Amino acid sequence: MKADKKLVQPTLKTAKGQINAVLKMIDDNRYCVDIINQLLACEALIKKARKEVLKGYISLCVSLDENERIQKINEIINIMEK
Repeated sequence: MKADKKLVQPTLKTAKGQINAVLKMIDDNRYCVDIINQLLACEALIKKARKEVLKGYISLCVSLDENERIQKINEIINIMEK
């Protein structure tokens, strides 16, 4: 993996903690809007981690020849369209 692990791992660990907190909120029958806000925070952290991994992957493409670079870019586009 080309991404900076020092950025990705703590971000995902924080998201994991928030997900556990959301599960507890659900068990405790907390207010739906509060749960939604926490879920949005989790999504933001996961998105941040995804961007960092993507940035590392794209940096790999710089050293590739044109055909390989196009193939990798198409691979990224296909992943992002899911």
